[in-house]
Amino acid sequence: MAIVLFDGECHFCDASVQFIIKRDPKGYFQFASLQSEVGRELLERYQVPKADSIVLIENGRYFLQSTAALKIARRLQGFWRFAYVFIAVPTGVRNFAYNKLAKNRYKWFGKKELCELPSQDIRQRFLS
Repeated sequence: MAIVLFDGECHFCDASVQFIIKRDPKGYFQFASLQSEVGRELLERYQVPKADSIVLIENGRYFLQSTAALKIARRLQGFWRFAYVFIAVPTGVRNFAYNKLAKNRYKWFGKKELCELPSQDIRQRFLS
C-alpha cells in the first residue's frame, strides 16, 4: 500500500487522482488531500519539507515532484508503467518540467470550489 497526498483544490490534481484510481484496480494507492487533517499529519510524521502538489508515501519514505509521479506510474496498469524509464533522467531536468506545470496548475486548470463525492468503493481509498 502507498499513500498519495494531493492538492485538493486543484482541478488537475483531482483529475490525476481519478486517473490513478482507474488504472489501479487492486487499490494499491490510498489518497488524502494535502489540506486535510490526515494530510497535514502525514506531512509532519514523515517530515516532508515543502509539498504543494503531490507527495507519495511508500515503504516508510516520501517522494516528491517527478519522482513521486514516476513511482506512481510504475504501479499503474497499461503502458503507463513504462514511463518509469524516465527515472534515469536527472532529477533536476525532470523537475524543471514538473515544476513548470505545478507552478501554473491553478492558472491553466483552475481551482476547485467543491469536491465531488466518489462512489462508496472508491471513497474507502480516501483517508479521513
